[in-house]
Amino acid sequence: MTMDTVIVCTSVSHGNTRRIADRMARVLGAEVLAPEQADPARIAEADLVGFGSGVFHGRLHPRLTGFAKALPQARGRAFVFATSGLPELPPAPFTRPLSKLLAAKGFEVTGSFTCRAYDTWAPFRLVGGLHRHRPDDADLSAAGAFAGRLLAGQGPAD
Repeated sequence: MTMDTVIVCTSVSHGNTRRIADRMARVLGAEVLAPEQADPARIAEADLVGFGSGVFHGRLHPRLTGFAKALPQARGRAFVFATSGLPELPPAPFTRPLSKLLAAKGFEVTGSFTCRAYDTWAPFRLVGGLHRHRPDDADLSAAGAFAGRLLAGQGPAD
């Protein structure tokens, strides 16, 4: 029996988040779709759905969160992932608001993944950006390992 797995991804600045999504998709056998391409009914019925974006002003992209808000009640598992130039603050992870929203929609949220990525937001642009070479091979390997744990049904280490 195959698992219906989809990744909904918004990647707008440098393709950082899409690179992470593509690595996860390879491991999971998933299709990667932009929110505008995804059918909400299919997403709600999928066995496993990933939701990911870059971080903008401390939040995930509004196209992704708006899509999640419009979803009908769901039945499957979900995970959230993000790329960001700045580190997460432990008391307020970037992924927490979307994870809570997805849980309220009926998803079993099984984990989250974040990594640093190239960031040219206004003040950083002046110095050529932060983390120019990220996500790097280690980040992509970590994303693949995270996806492997999801596929195995194990609780990923957040």
